Amino acid sequence: MITNRIGLAVAIAAVFTLLPSFLLQAQDSKTNGKHRIVFEVTRDGPEQWTGVLNNVANVQEAFGKTKTEVEVVAHSNGLGVVLKSNGALKDRMQKLASGGVVFAACENTMKKKSVSKEDLLPFVMTVDSGVAEVVRKQEAGWAYLKSGN
Repeated sequence: MITNRIGLAVAIAAVFTLLPSFLLQAQDSKTNGKHRIVFEVTRDGPEQWTGVLNNVANVQEAFGKTKTEVEVVAHSNGLGVVLKSNGALKDRMQKLASGGVVFAACENTMKKKSVSKEDLLPFVMTVDSGVAEVVRKQEAGWAYLKSGN
């Protein structure tokens, strides 16, 4: 009876010793060891958009570009950030996109605002729904940041 209790105690100790390591490995395999962040942009204006781009750059600097996956999802009034007519931030956004940042435009908002894919900056992808894209990312374990004031 005593050997059964000792065996049980050893087994429990082993589980609690190995569990944190197992959970960390599971998390790393899920994220490939990367910090994954989705930024939601729904506000209009260069000041708002500059803040978003500052946050994206800060995250990449803090964690390292190779240790981050970043997606910026623009919908509602934030759609303007990914339009060709937004020439002021184009170069900065292109540099971020070249560094792996994904910029996504909401097709629902595009339809409502009569915006075509040709109106988007060339490095911008589209998603069926900006809100749904944010939800998908969160369900996949991405950190969520709402940008703007």
